[in-house]
Amino acid sequence: MLSHDSIWRAIDALAERHRLSPSGLARRAGLDPTSFNRSKRKSPDGRDRWPSTESISKILDATGATVEQFTALLQPGSGATPPASGIPLLGFAQAGSGGYFDDGGFPAGQGWDEIDFLVADENRAGVYALEVQGDSMLPLYRDGDILIVDPSAQVRRGDRVVVRTQGGEVMAKILARQTPRGIELMSLNPEHPDRSFEMKDVEWIARILWASQ
Repeated sequence: MLSHDSIWRAIDALAERHRLSPSGLARRAGLDPTSFNRSKRKSPDGRDRWPSTESISKILDATGATVEQFTALLQPGSGATPPASGIPLLGFAQAGSGGYFDDGGFPAGQGWDEIDFLVADENRAGVYALEVQGDSMLPLYRDGDILIVDPSAQVRRGDRVVVRTQGGEVMAKILARQTPRGIELMSLNPEHPDRSFEMKDVEWIARILWASQ
């Protein structure tokens, strides 16, 4: 049953699953950092204060969680965080070399490092991490930031994505447009040009779920 306590419990659990405080979750979603503070859950006269559907939508988008996953957190006891497990980690420079990915953009071969990261959805077994190198992705991503990438996630216009070309070039961009014949990518850094590719020149495209910033 949906209740005031259960929906706030779900927000707290979602923050915990992504190693964030409630204020950190609000900040990542572009909300006022105090939006989910416990002091904001009651009005001055003691009445229950509910989060808006817009704020819930924003935290789902910011964390990559689905509505179904959020709903599951409404149940008592569901907020316990499962232990983090290791996922493959590779630098962007290495990602441009051969042998690290299969044809679908999933991790393959040897040479991967590993980091601990909680993957809440057991169906996301192919999730991996890429370490940003250099300043070509400023101002959104800095040198040393870790991007969590899911090659199985559906990509849509406006998503931040990693693309590898048939020539071995790897880049993080914003998907501006996709058709059966090609893709248009918007650069994260205004000093770097937008790019367009025919699909025959794209080896794979994967959605960025999360970034350590």
